[in-house]
Amino acid sequence: MKAHVNRIIEFSNVDGPGNRMAIFFQKCPFKCLYCHNPETINHCINCGECVKTCPVGALEMIEGKVIWHKDKCVNCDTCIHTCKNLASPKIDMLSVDDILERIIYEKDFIQGITVSGGECMESAEFITELFKEVKKLGLTCFTDSNGFYLFEDYPELLKYMDYCMLDVKAYDNDFHKVLCGRDNTNVLRNLKYLQNINKLYEVRTVILKDHKEENEKTVREVVKHLNPDIRYKLIKYRPFGVREEGLEILGHSITDDEEIERLKKIATDLGHRNIIIV
Repeated sequence: MKAHVNRIIEFSNVDGPGNRMAIFFQKCPFKCLYCHNPETINHCINCGECVKTCPVGALEMIEGKVIWHKDKCVNCDTCIHTCKNLASPKIDMLSVDDILERIIYEKDFIQGITVSGGECMESAEFITELFKEVKKLGLTCFTDSNGFYLFEDYPELLKYMDYCMLDVKAYDNDFHKVLCGRDNTNVLRNLKYLQNINKLYEVRTVILKDHKEENEKTVREVVKHLNPDIRYKLIKYRPFGVREEGLEILGHSITDDEEIERLKKIATDLGHRNIIIV
């Protein structure tokens, strides 16, 4: 069994508690307007446009497929900016043993791993097998998920997953469709299910600058359905790395402190005790 892995960050302190190895899987069912790594949304279709623009010849078309030569790559990301398919040619096909080898090498310096994406649950069977092996090393296993796939459908994975960090991008279904291209039925179901089985570490919502009504509805409804001690992270919208389509709709300005503090107060007044602002 192998999976498409976009990249691995050996040491991260923003992908769960402590120092963690973050593994980013390729492919996502959502197409979020403010996605900061849109090159993880789709698989490469081998159109070859990136081969033409690579300044160092690190990409080559062989028998109809784009081949990435790591030894030549300077990580300038010209290929990613060239791609119109929201994909990347810089993908590794890795087995569980391939990833485990890297984890073992860093084991003494990390508390655990976090699988992310894209959407890691696109590779649910793979990460189940990975988690099984990682738990044998005494490390924790977290998922960073947008909630599109129902966790209740993966009981074997849940045996080995310590916690999930769940995005709730919008509570209003119509607005969620505008932001992500998909509805949020499963997201909200996961919100309730994961905390009921004590597998929810934190919930995150990106707060948008010019959508105060939608922001407030999301915060009020999330807090209403969330255990008051579970971390609720309010994240300022930032335009950096967002594709043009997203910038045209959401703008070029960072969400201001006044709006984020207003929402924090709403959540606090409703009894939530663990609000984090990023």
